[in-house]
Amino acid sequence: MNDVNGLYALWKEKAVSDADLQTELEQIDGQQDEILDRFYQNLTFGTAGLRGVIGAGTNRMNVYTVNQATQGLATYLNEEYQNASVAIAYDSRIKSDVFARSAAGVLAANGIKVWFYSELVPTPMLSFAVRRLGCQSGIIITASHNPAKYNGYKCYDPQGYQMTDEAAERIYGYIQHTDMFSDIKTMDFDDAVAAGMVEFIPQSIIDEFYAGVKKCCLSLEQCRESGLKVIYSPLNGTGNKPVRHMLQEIGIHDVRVVREQENPDGNFPTCPYPNPEIRQVFEIALEMAKQEPADLLLATDPDCDRVGIAVRDGDDYRLMTGNEVGVLLAEYLLSRRKELGLLPENAVVIKSFVTTSLVDAVAAKYGAQTVSLLTGFKYIGEYITKLEAAGEADRFVVGME
Repeated sequence: MNDVNGLYALWKEKAVSDADLQTELEQIDGQQDEILDRFYQNLTFGTAGLRGVIGAGTNRMNVYTVNQATQGLATYLNEEYQNASVAIAYDSRIKSDVFARSAAGVLAANGIKVWFYSELVPTPMLSFAVRRLGCQSGIIITASHNPAKYNGYKCYDPQGYQMTDEAAERIYGYIQHTDMFSDIKTMDFDDAVAAGMVEFIPQSIIDEFYAGVKKCCLSLEQCRESGLKVIYSPLNGTGNKPVRHMLQEIGIHDVRVVREQENPDGNFPTCPYPNPEIRQVFEIALEMAKQEPADLLLATDPDCDRVGIAVRDGDDYRLMTGNEVGVLLAEYLLSRRKELGLLPENAVVIKSFVTTSLVDAVAAKYGAQTVSLLTGFKYIGEYITKLEAAGEADRFVVGME
Protein backbone atom coordinates (compact mmCIF):
# COMPACT_ATOMS: atom_id res chain seq x y z
CA MET A 1 0.00 0.00 0.00
CA ASN A 2 1.23 3.49 -0.81
CA ASP A 3 2.37 6.03 1.79
CA VAL A 4 -0.78 8.07 1.22
CA ASN A 5 0.14 11.09 3.34
CA GLY A 6 3.63 11.26 1.85
CA LEU A 7 2.17 11.11 -1.65
CA TYR A 8 -0.42 13.72 -0.77
CA ALA A 9 2.30 16.11 0.41
CA LEU A 10 4.35 15.37 -2.73
CA TRP A 11 1.42 16.11 -5.00
CA LYS A 12 0.71 19.40 -3.21
CA GLU A 13 4.30 20.35 -3.96
CA LYS A 14 4.70 18.96 -7.49
CA ALA A 15 1.28 18.87 -9.17
CA VAL A 16 1.27 22.54 -10.13
CA SER A 17 0.48 22.45 -13.85
CA ASP A 18 -3.27 21.98 -13.35
CA ALA A 19 -5.10 24.56 -11.22
CA ASP A 20 -8.08 22.22 -10.76
CA LEU A 21 -5.85 19.61 -9.14
CA GLN A 22 -4.33 22.16 -6.75
CA THR A 23 -7.80 23.34 -5.73
CA GLU A 24 -8.92 19.77 -5.09
CA LEU A 25 -5.80 18.97 -3.07
CA GLU A 26 -6.37 22.03 -0.89
CA GLN A 27 -10.02 21.12 -0.36
CA ILE A 28 -9.24 17.63 0.99
CA ASP A 29 -6.57 18.80 3.44
CA GLY A 30 -7.15 16.93 6.72
CA GLN A 31 -9.80 14.60 5.22
CA GLN A 32 -8.03 11.30 5.66
CA ASP A 33 -10.66 9.16 3.92
CA GLU A 34 -10.51 11.40 0.85
CA ILE A 35 -6.71 11.35 0.80
CA LEU A 36 -6.68 7.57 1.22
CA ASP A 37 -9.08 7.03 -1.68
CA ARG A 38 -6.96 9.13 -4.03
CA PHE A 39 -3.54 7.77 -3.08
CA TYR A 40 -3.85 4.22 -1.71
CA GLN A 41 -3.06 2.72 -5.13
CA ASN A 42 -2.04 3.61 -8.67
CA LEU A 43 -4.47 3.31 -11.54
CA THR A 44 -3.77 -0.04 -13.19
CA PHE A 45 -2.92 -0.20 -16.87
CA GLY A 46 -5.44 -2.97 -17.49
CA THR A 47 -6.78 -4.16 -20.86
CA ALA A 48 -4.31 -1.78 -22.53
CA GLY A 49 -5.47 1.35 -20.78
CA LEU A 50 -6.54 3.37 -17.77
CA ARG A 51 -10.00 4.13 -16.44
CA GLY A 52 -10.92 6.02 -13.31
CA VAL A 53 -12.58 8.97 -11.64
CA ILE A 54 -11.25 12.35 -12.82
CA GLY A 55 -9.29 14.20 -10.14
CA ALA A 56 -6.09 14.53 -8.12
CA GLY A 57 -4.05 11.53 -7.04
CA THR A 58 -2.40 8.36 -8.21
CA ASN A 59 -5.78 6.60 -8.22
CA ARG A 60 -7.40 9.22 -10.46
CA MET A 61 -7.43 10.27 -14.10
CA ASN A 62 -5.37 13.44 -14.50
CA VAL A 63 -2.56 14.80 -16.67
CA TYR A 64 0.08 13.15 -14.49
CA THR A 65 -1.34 9.63 -14.66
CA VAL A 66 -2.01 10.13 -18.39
CA ASN A 67 1.54 11.38 -18.99
CA GLN A 68 3.02 8.49 -17.03
CA ALA A 69 1.09 5.96 -19.14
CA THR A 70 2.11 7.79 -22.31
CA GLN A 71 5.77 7.78 -21.30
CA GLY A 72 5.51 4.02 -20.81
CA LEU A 73 3.95 3.70 -24.26
CA ALA A 74 6.68 5.92 -25.78
CA THR A 75 9.46 3.84 -24.22
CA TYR A 76 7.87 0.67 -25.61
CA LEU A 77 7.41 2.12 -29.11
CA ASN A 78 10.96 3.47 -29.30
CA GLU A 79 12.32 0.04 -28.36
CA GLU A 80 10.12 -1.77 -30.87
CA TYR A 81 10.17 0.56 -33.88
CA GLN A 82 12.19 3.15 -35.72
CA ASN A 83 10.31 6.38 -36.50
CA ALA A 84 7.12 5.32 -34.71
CA SER A 85 3.93 7.33 -35.08
CA VAL A 86 0.72 7.41 -33.04
CA ALA A 87 -2.81 8.61 -33.86
CA ILE A 88 -4.77 10.32 -31.07
CA ALA A 89 -8.50 10.95 -30.70
CA TYR A 90 -10.76 11.97 -27.83
CA ASP A 91 -14.43 12.14 -26.90
CA SER A 92 -16.66 14.72 -25.19
CA ARG A 93 -15.85 13.80 -21.59
CA ILE A 94 -14.50 16.25 -19.04
CA LYS A 95 -10.82 16.99 -19.76
CA SER A 96 -10.66 14.56 -22.71
CA ASP A 97 -9.18 17.27 -24.92
CA VAL A 98 -6.70 18.26 -22.18
CA PHE A 99 -5.51 14.67 -21.71
CA ALA A 100 -5.22 14.13 -25.48
CA ARG A 101 -3.06 17.23 -25.97
CA SER A 102 -0.91 16.32 -22.96
CA ALA A 103 -0.34 12.79 -24.29
CA ALA A 104 0.61 14.24 -27.68
CA GLY A 105 3.21 16.45 -26.00
CA VAL A 106 4.79 13.48 -24.23
CA LEU A 107 5.01 11.45 -27.45
CA ALA A 108 6.46 14.41 -29.37
CA ALA A 109 9.10 14.96 -26.67
CA ASN A 110 10.09 11.31 -27.10
CA GLY A 111 10.60 11.77 -30.83
CA ILE A 112 7.35 10.07 -31.85
CA LYS A 113 5.22 11.63 -34.60
CA VAL A 114 1.59 12.28 -33.61
CA TRP A 115 -1.43 12.38 -35.90
CA PHE A 116 -4.11 14.30 -34.00
CA TYR A 117 -7.83 14.68 -34.68
CA SER A 118 -8.62 18.40 -34.40
CA GLU A 119 -12.07 17.75 -32.94
CA LEU A 120 -13.75 14.96 -31.03
CA VAL A 121 -14.52 11.87 -33.12
CA PRO A 122 -15.90 8.35 -32.58
CA THR A 123 -13.54 5.57 -31.49
CA PRO A 124 -13.88 3.71 -34.83
CA MET A 125 -12.35 6.74 -36.58
CA LEU A 126 -9.27 6.36 -34.38
CA SER A 127 -8.95 2.73 -35.48
CA PHE A 128 -9.25 3.81 -39.12
CA ALA A 129 -6.58 6.49 -38.77
CA VAL A 130 -4.11 4.07 -37.16
CA ARG A 131 -4.41 1.68 -40.11
CA ARG A 132 -4.71 4.27 -42.87
CA LEU A 133 -1.74 6.36 -41.69
CA GLY A 134 0.44 3.33 -40.91
CA CYS A 135 0.79 4.19 -37.24
CA GLN A 136 2.39 1.86 -34.72
CA SER A 137 -0.18 2.71 -32.03
CA GLY A 138 -3.22 4.81 -31.25
CA ILE A 139 -4.63 6.51 -28.17
CA ILE A 140 -8.28 7.29 -27.53
CA ILE A 141 -9.32 9.33 -24.49
CA THR A 142 -12.73 8.00 -23.45
CA ALA A 143 -14.57 6.15 -20.71
CA SER A 144 -17.13 4.76 -23.13
CA HIS A 145 -20.59 4.70 -21.51
CA ASN A 146 -19.51 5.21 -17.86
CA PRO A 147 -20.93 8.04 -15.70
CA ALA A 148 -19.64 11.60 -16.11
CA LYS A 149 -17.12 11.51 -13.25
CA TYR A 150 -15.01 8.94 -15.18
CA ASN A 151 -12.53 9.22 -18.00
CA GLY A 152 -10.17 6.74 -19.58
CA TYR A 153 -7.19 6.12 -21.85
CA LYS A 154 -6.95 3.23 -24.30
CA CYS A 155 -3.98 2.12 -26.40
CA TYR A 156 -4.30 0.55 -29.83
CA ASP A 157 -1.91 -1.60 -31.82
CA PRO A 158 -0.87 -1.16 -35.49
CA GLN A 159 -3.88 -3.16 -36.70
CA GLY A 160 -6.34 -0.66 -35.24
CA TYR A 161 -7.74 -2.57 -32.27
CA GLN A 162 -6.88 -2.34 -28.59
CA MET A 163 -3.52 -3.80 -27.69
CA THR A 164 -3.61 -7.42 -26.68
CA ASP A 165 -2.21 -8.63 -23.39
CA GLU A 166 1.47 -9.15 -24.24
CA ALA A 167 2.14 -5.57 -25.44
CA ALA A 168 -0.01 -4.10 -22.67
CA GLU A 169 1.96 -6.03 -20.05
CA ARG A 170 5.26 -4.71 -21.36
CA ILE A 171 3.99 -1.13 -21.35
CA TYR A 172 2.68 -1.56 -17.80
CA GLY A 173 6.16 -2.67 -16.77
CA TYR A 174 7.63 0.55 -18.18
CA ILE A 175 4.91 2.60 -16.47
CA GLN A 176 5.70 1.06 -13.09
CA HIS A 177 9.32 2.19 -13.41
CA THR A 178 8.42 5.73 -14.49
CA ASP A 179 8.19 8.48 -11.88
CA MET A 180 5.32 10.72 -12.93
CA PHE A 181 7.06 13.90 -11.80
CA SER A 182 10.70 13.35 -12.73
CA ASP A 183 10.81 10.77 -15.55
CA ILE A 184 8.36 12.25 -18.05
CA LYS A 185 9.58 13.95 -21.21
CA THR A 186 7.10 16.66 -22.16
CA MET A 187 6.63 19.26 -24.88
CA ASP A 188 4.09 22.05 -25.21
CA PHE A 189 1.38 20.99 -27.66
CA ASP A 190 1.56 24.14 -29.79
CA ASP A 191 5.36 23.91 -29.90
CA ALA A 192 5.05 20.29 -31.04
CA VAL A 193 2.68 21.38 -33.82
CA ALA A 194 5.10 24.13 -34.88
CA ALA A 195 7.97 21.62 -34.90
CA GLY A 196 6.01 19.23 -37.12
CA MET A 197 5.92 16.53 -34.43
CA VAL A 198 2.14 16.85 -34.17
CA GLU A 199 0.12 16.99 -37.37
CA PHE A 200 -3.64 17.30 -37.59
CA ILE A 201 -5.43 14.49 -39.37
CA PRO A 202 -6.76 15.93 -42.65
CA GLN A 203 -10.39 15.97 -43.74
CA SER A 204 -9.46 13.60 -46.57
CA ILE A 205 -8.92 10.79 -44.01
CA ILE A 206 -12.34 11.47 -42.48
CA ASP A 207 -13.90 11.41 -45.95
CA GLU A 208 -12.21 8.07 -46.66
CA PHE A 209 -13.68 6.69 -43.44
CA TYR A 210 -17.16 7.81 -44.48
CA ALA A 211 -16.70 6.25 -47.92
CA GLY A 212 -15.64 2.98 -46.30
CA VAL A 213 -18.71 2.96 -44.06
CA LYS A 214 -20.98 3.66 -47.02
CA LYS A 215 -19.50 0.69 -48.91
CA CYS A 216 -20.80 -1.55 -46.10
CA CYS A 217 -24.38 -0.62 -46.93
CA LEU A 218 -25.95 -3.46 -48.93
CA SER A 219 -29.35 -1.83 -49.50
CA LEU A 220 -28.77 1.76 -50.62
CA GLU A 221 -31.77 1.87 -52.95
CA GLN A 222 -34.07 0.45 -50.29
CA CYS A 223 -32.81 3.00 -47.77
CA ARG A 224 -33.44 5.89 -50.16
CA GLU A 225 -36.97 4.68 -50.92
CA SER A 226 -37.90 3.65 -47.38
CA GLY A 227 -39.19 6.97 -46.06
CA LEU A 228 -37.77 5.88 -42.70
CA LYS A 229 -38.37 8.34 -39.86
CA VAL A 230 -35.58 8.40 -37.27
CA ILE A 231 -35.09 10.12 -33.92
CA TYR A 232 -31.40 10.15 -33.04
CA SER A 233 -29.47 10.98 -29.88
CA PRO A 234 -25.65 11.22 -29.67
CA LEU A 235 -26.04 11.32 -25.85
CA ASN A 236 -23.90 14.49 -25.73
CA GLY A 237 -21.01 12.56 -27.27
CA THR A 238 -19.07 12.23 -30.52
CA GLY A 239 -21.72 10.75 -32.81
CA ASN A 240 -23.65 13.88 -33.77
CA LYS A 241 -21.82 14.86 -36.97
CA PRO A 242 -20.71 11.41 -38.24
CA VAL A 243 -24.00 9.57 -37.66
CA ARG A 244 -26.12 12.32 -39.18
CA HIS A 245 -23.72 12.55 -42.13
CA MET A 246 -23.93 8.81 -42.80
CA LEU A 247 -27.71 8.71 -42.50
CA GLN A 248 -27.88 11.46 -45.13
CA GLU A 249 -25.36 9.59 -47.31
CA ILE A 250 -27.49 6.45 -47.43
CA GLY A 251 -30.69 8.37 -48.12
CA ILE A 252 -32.27 8.60 -44.67
CA HIS A 253 -33.29 12.26 -44.60
CA ASP A 254 -36.11 12.37 -42.03
CA VAL A 255 -33.86 12.53 -38.97
CA ARG A 256 -34.75 14.49 -35.84
CA VAL A 257 -32.09 14.96 -33.18
CA VAL A 258 -32.74 15.06 -29.44
CA ARG A 259 -31.72 18.69 -28.83
CA GLU A 260 -30.99 18.24 -25.11
CA GLN A 261 -28.50 15.49 -25.99
CA GLU A 262 -27.17 16.88 -29.28
CA ASN A 263 -24.06 18.88 -28.40
CA PRO A 264 -20.92 17.57 -26.66
CA ASP A 265 -21.24 17.81 -22.87
CA GLY A 266 -19.19 15.63 -20.55
CA ASN A 267 -21.65 16.22 -17.70
CA PHE A 268 -24.37 14.27 -19.57
CA PRO A 269 -27.09 16.38 -17.90
CA THR A 270 -30.11 14.35 -19.07
CA CYS A 271 -28.54 10.88 -19.02
CA PRO A 272 -26.19 10.42 -16.05
CA TYR A 273 -25.39 6.86 -17.18
CA PRO A 274 -25.01 7.33 -20.96
CA ASN A 275 -25.41 3.71 -21.99
CA PRO A 276 -27.63 3.41 -25.10
CA GLU A 277 -28.80 -0.04 -24.01
CA ILE A 278 -30.88 1.28 -21.08
CA ARG A 279 -34.32 2.82 -21.42
CA GLN A 280 -33.52 5.96 -19.41
CA VAL A 281 -31.43 7.47 -22.20
CA PHE A 282 -34.43 7.23 -24.56
CA GLU A 283 -36.91 9.10 -22.32
CA ILE A 284 -36.66 12.42 -24.19
CA ALA A 285 -36.74 10.65 -27.56
CA LEU A 286 -39.83 8.77 -26.46
CA GLU A 287 -41.53 12.06 -25.56
CA MET A 288 -40.63 13.42 -28.99
CA ALA A 289 -42.11 10.30 -30.60
CA LYS A 290 -45.43 10.94 -28.83
CA GLN A 291 -45.71 14.25 -30.70
CA GLU A 292 -44.56 12.85 -34.05
CA PRO A 293 -43.98 9.08 -34.27
CA ALA A 294 -40.74 7.71 -35.68
CA ASP A 295 -39.96 4.27 -37.09
CA LEU A 296 -36.65 4.01 -35.26
CA LEU A 297 -35.13 5.55 -32.14
CA LEU A 298 -31.34 5.46 -32.32
CA ALA A 299 -28.74 6.36 -29.68
CA THR A 300 -24.95 6.09 -29.59
CA ASP A 301 -22.76 6.18 -26.50
CA PRO A 302 -20.30 9.08 -25.90
CA ASP A 303 -17.47 7.60 -27.99
CA CYS A 304 -19.94 6.25 -30.56
CA ASP A 305 -18.79 2.63 -30.66
CA ARG A 306 -21.95 1.27 -29.03
CA VAL A 307 -25.46 1.68 -30.36
CA GLY A 308 -28.91 1.18 -28.91
CA ILE A 309 -32.21 1.14 -30.78
CA ALA A 310 -35.91 1.16 -30.00
CA VAL A 311 -38.54 0.17 -32.57
CA ARG A 312 -42.24 0.79 -32.81
CA ASP A 313 -44.40 -1.79 -31.09
CA GLY A 314 -48.01 -0.77 -31.53
CA ASP A 315 -48.41 2.62 -29.85
CA ASP A 316 -45.25 2.16 -27.81
CA TYR A 317 -41.56 1.47 -28.49
CA ARG A 318 -39.55 -1.60 -27.64
CA LEU A 319 -35.91 -1.23 -26.68
CA MET A 320 -33.86 -3.98 -28.32
CA THR A 321 -31.09 -5.70 -26.40
CA GLY A 322 -27.57 -5.99 -27.78
CA ASN A 323 -28.14 -9.70 -28.32
CA GLU A 324 -31.33 -9.06 -30.29
CA VAL A 325 -29.65 -6.44 -32.48
CA GLY A 326 -26.69 -8.76 -33.07
CA VAL A 327 -28.97 -11.57 -34.20
CA LEU A 328 -30.92 -9.25 -36.49
CA LEU A 329 -27.70 -7.92 -38.04
CA ALA A 330 -26.35 -11.41 -38.60
CA GLU A 331 -29.59 -12.54 -40.27
CA TYR A 332 -29.77 -9.42 -42.45
CA LEU A 333 -26.12 -9.41 -43.55
CA LEU A 334 -26.01 -13.13 -44.30
CA SER A 335 -29.32 -13.15 -46.18
CA ARG A 336 -28.56 -9.96 -48.11
CA ARG A 337 -25.06 -11.06 -49.11
CA LYS A 338 -26.50 -14.39 -50.27
CA GLU A 339 -29.16 -12.55 -52.27
CA LEU A 340 -26.50 -10.38 -53.93
CA GLY A 341 -24.19 -13.33 -54.58
CA LEU A 342 -21.59 -11.92 -52.16
CA LEU A 343 -21.68 -14.66 -49.53
CA PRO A 344 -18.64 -16.96 -49.67
CA GLU A 345 -19.11 -20.65 -48.90
CA ASN A 346 -16.91 -20.39 -45.81
CA ALA A 347 -18.31 -17.14 -44.35
CA VAL A 348 -17.39 -16.30 -40.74
CA VAL A 349 -19.48 -14.69 -38.00
CA ILE A 350 -17.51 -13.74 -34.87
CA LYS A 351 -18.97 -13.26 -31.41
CA SER A 352 -17.86 -13.31 -27.79
CA PHE A 353 -18.60 -16.28 -25.55
CA VAL A 354 -21.19 -14.26 -23.62
CA THR A 355 -23.20 -13.46 -26.77
CA THR A 356 -26.41 -15.39 -27.40
CA SER A 357 -26.03 -18.78 -29.08
CA LEU A 358 -28.95 -17.86 -31.33
CA VAL A 359 -26.28 -16.23 -33.51
CA ASP A 360 -24.79 -19.71 -34.08
CA ALA A 361 -28.14 -21.01 -35.30
CA VAL A 362 -28.59 -18.08 -37.69
CA ALA A 363 -25.08 -18.54 -39.09
CA ALA A 364 -25.61 -22.27 -39.54
CA LYS A 365 -28.75 -21.57 -41.55
CA TYR A 366 -26.54 -19.91 -44.17
CA GLY A 367 -23.69 -22.39 -43.93
CA ALA A 368 -21.49 -19.85 -42.13
CA GLN A 369 -18.95 -20.67 -39.42
CA THR A 370 -19.37 -19.11 -35.97
CA VAL A 371 -16.23 -18.27 -34.00
CA SER A 372 -16.63 -17.57 -30.26
CA LEU A 373 -13.89 -15.57 -28.52
CA LEU A 374 -13.08 -13.96 -25.19
CA THR A 375 -14.97 -10.75 -24.43
CA GLY A 376 -13.38 -7.68 -25.99
CA PHE A 377 -13.37 -6.35 -29.54
CA LYS A 378 -9.60 -6.59 -29.59
CA TYR A 379 -9.97 -10.36 -29.87
CA ILE A 380 -12.45 -9.98 -32.73
CA GLY A 381 -10.04 -7.55 -34.40
CA GLU A 382 -7.19 -10.00 -33.91
CA TYR A 383 -9.16 -12.77 -35.62
CA ILE A 384 -10.09 -10.51 -38.56
CA THR A 385 -6.41 -9.59 -38.89
CA LYS A 386 -5.53 -13.28 -39.18
CA LEU A 387 -8.12 -13.62 -41.95
CA GLU A 388 -6.58 -10.60 -43.72
CA ALA A 389 -3.08 -12.07 -43.43
CA ALA A 390 -4.33 -15.28 -45.03
CA GLY A 391 -5.97 -13.36 -47.87
CA GLU A 392 -9.43 -14.33 -46.58
CA ALA A 393 -10.80 -10.97 -45.35
CA ASP A 394 -13.91 -11.41 -47.53
CA ARG A 395 -14.98 -14.35 -45.33
CA PHE A 396 -15.74 -12.00 -42.44
CA VAL A 397 -19.43 -10.98 -42.25
CA VAL A 398 -20.00 -9.42 -38.81
CA GLY A 399 -18.52 -9.35 -35.30
CA MET A 400 -20.47 -8.65 -32.10
CA GLU A 401 -20.52 -8.91 -28.35
